[in-house]
Amino acid sequence: MSWRDKLPQVRGRLMFDEPLAPFTWLRVGGPADVIFMPADEADLADFLKGLDPAVPVLPLGVGSNTLVRDGGLEGVVVRLGKPFAAIEALDGARIRAGSACLDGQVARAAAKAGIAGLEFYAGIPGTIGGAVAMNAGCYGSETKDVLVEANGYDRAGNAVSFSEPASFPYRHGWGGEEGVIVTVALFQGKPDDPAAVEARMAEITARREQTQPIREKTGGSTFKNPPGHSSWKLVDEAGWRGKLFGGAKFSELHSNFLINTGEATAADLEGLGEAVRADVKAKTGVELQWEVKRVGKP
Repeated sequence: MSWRDKLPQVRGRLMFDEPLAPFTWLRVGGPADVIFMPADEADLADFLKGLDPAVPVLPLGVGSNTLVRDGGLEGVVVRLGKPFAAIEALDGARIRAGSACLDGQVARAAAKAGIAGLEFYAGIPGTIGGAVAMNAGCYGSETKDVLVEANGYDRAGNAVSFSEPASFPYRHGWGGEEGVIVTVALFQGKPDDPAAVEARMAEITARREQTQPIREKTGGSTFKNPPGHSSWKLVDEAGWRGKLFGGAKFSELHSNFLINTGEATAADLEGLGEAVRADVKAKTGVELQWEVKRVGKP
């Protein structure tokens, strides 16, 4: 008998052998053994408590920064949906947001409530759960600058919380690598005129549209910026801007954005990334580190 035959009873939705390509921005990836979409926090906690501890569990938001390999994923993919997408403006210029909320939705809710400081989320694709897990940021601001507390559940289904975001290093937060599924986060901003906040958001959105291939099949920034360097410059100077590798390439608009031209496999995309890393290392001595999370079996 397989572990899939002994799954806990749920009130949410279970899907078996579902291809993950439609769940990611890069539109590649094989099937997951199981996808679980919980009905609420209690459903999530009960499922984790009853699941065989040996079964891997991976939370997946909208897949904006994830490359799923062609062989798919073993274990359970947890995808949080509408029950985890509430946003609430609180007294004291605070915002509480479920982890399934899109970053841009949280930025707009903060602006409407006259809360400044979260404008940078208008420039980040993905969900709040992912932003907390990787300390997402752009244009000089990071999640740790505004995060007060995050709550979630560990692999055993126990409620856990975190309240020391100042300790986050570059592109590393709390959640994924700790085996935690983030469910809600609390942010601190500053009171400001809603029109002023919205104007700054509009500037960020316009800048992003002009400099990033946001309408392509992409995964956002592919590599972290090494100390003292910009990844896009290193990729560009190594001659990889717009150069095809199977069905993959780095964008002509922004050479740190990996693009699925339409026919790429996950192997094409990862192979291109590794080829670029090797070339940049040989030419400059700088070792690029992946920012896109690569998961699954080749």
